[in-house]
Amino acid sequence: MPHSKSLFSVALLAGLTFAIPALAQDYVARIGHLESTQQSRHVYLEKVAELVSERTEGDVEFQLFPQGQLGNQRQMNEGVQLGTIEATVAPAAFLGGFNPLISILDIPYLIPEDTAAAAALRDGPFGQALLDSFSDKGMVAIDLWPNGKKQFTSNEPLDTLEDFAGQKFRVMDSSILIEQFNALGASAIALPFGELYTSLQTGVVDGEENPLDTIKAMKFYEVQKNVVVSDHGAMEDVILFSPMFWESLPENYQAIIKDAFAEVIPELTAHKAAAVASALETIKESGANVRVADEAERTKLRDVMFGPASDAYVGKTDDAGQKLLDIYTEAYSAL
Repeated sequence: MPHSKSLFSVALLAGLTFAIPALAQDYVARIGHLESTQQSRHVYLEKVAELVSERTEGDVEFQLFPQGQLGNQRQMNEGVQLGTIEATVAPAAFLGGFNPLISILDIPYLIPEDTAAAAALRDGPFGQALLDSFSDKGMVAIDLWPNGKKQFTSNEPLDTLEDFAGQKFRVMDSSILIEQFNALGASAIALPFGELYTSLQTGVVDGEENPLDTIKAMKFYEVQKNVVVSDHGAMEDVILFSPMFWESLPENYQAIIKDAFAEVIPELTAHKAAAVASALETIKESGANVRVADEAERTKLRDVMFGPASDAYVGKTDDAGQKLLDIYTEAYSAL
């Protein structure tokens, strides 16, 4: 009988084991970024989160932390590298210290104005090479998101290219951007963003460059007389995941996430364009002198600035930068 009881116990335990359903694997990703909940980046992160949850039947959850809730961008970048947070959507301009190759995006008129051509460039060999350049930096870069273009503003006239000569412009701390302005005969001064409004107001610098919605949000138009809509500088976001989290995902979930980020780009671009159009109206209503550079002027600006800025980039990144620039040149020529 003891023998029979033990067999019964084993059978009972086996039955209980099979009766317990397998628990679904949950993957939770905290994603940090700097923008507000009303701005394009966050609005479409919410959309991506919905798509991913739906298509993985709830197995993958994105928890979004806007407005620097997980730290400043440097801290979030380091968190992704260390695996203390799962992902961040970071402006490329904030990534040069982690990956100097990404600074190629500082080169003026690098990204075509035509949205279809820009998408082809991001989706082709150049975009892939740029994403791959993060692979040895402790980050998995899965896509680029467009986030608008920069424009010029100044308290001095900007009616012609010759008007730039002798003016002082604030830039982020980038040798590429400094050379961009040197090529125009202007000088560039690296100043913290938080000091920019007062620096424009007091004449420490004559002008600056930023997207129109940033110019509106920071009220720079209150202390700037002239605006040229030049679309000279691409503002691109890089979607970065922690390798530890990314490699824990099944391949089909990785594909779902990549597809969702790519799928919303047309809507993201339209949302950003609407915000920029609204900002332009606000700036015009303020009494600022707003001028839209035509195609001929933009071509001339590219001709003047692109070469010196590219040389500065290669000077900073050596052979690896030259190789990426060559991939870009071939891809751009094929558009």
